[in-house]
Amino acid sequence: MTNPAYAPPAARLRRPGPLFLVPLLVVPLVLYNLVAFIFFGGNPGGFANQLFAIFMPSKAPWVLTLGDLMVVIGLVCLFFEIMKSTRVGSTSIIEHILSTGIFILYLIEFILVGAAASSAFFILMVMSLIDVIAGFSVSMSAAERDVSYN
Repeated sequence: MTNPAYAPPAARLRRPGPLFLVPLLVVPLVLYNLVAFIFFGGNPGGFANQLFAIFMPSKAPWVLTLGDLMVVIGLVCLFFEIMKSTRVGSTSIIEHILSTGIFILYLIEFILVGAAASSAFFILMVMSLIDVIAGFSVSMSAAERDVSYN
């Protein structure tokens, strides 16, 4: 006689606590403001400063500016934000509201603060908008899978 094997239900991945609620795109926003106001005195031109240059095999220099580095930091944060938005849970609505708030902060600062008048800040603001749109889109498609029509 054969007994069917017992398979325990698949464990659900649990979200970390409230610490994970903070939108990660606040990191480039805070870094940008710290650098802009503490080191550059509110002058957005400082983000065009060259950090280093590497000569490529083609003999052309590849130059990395502080603005470029800020965009790379923003892209890494955006990647993890989109990964966070794939989980559906009770805190996802709060996270979407906070992400929308961060985008509004970017937008207001871009319009009203002279230190934010740079291409790097504009690209960070667009990343924040993409985070808001992608978060809602991913959550809606994930919720659509959970709904069954009878």
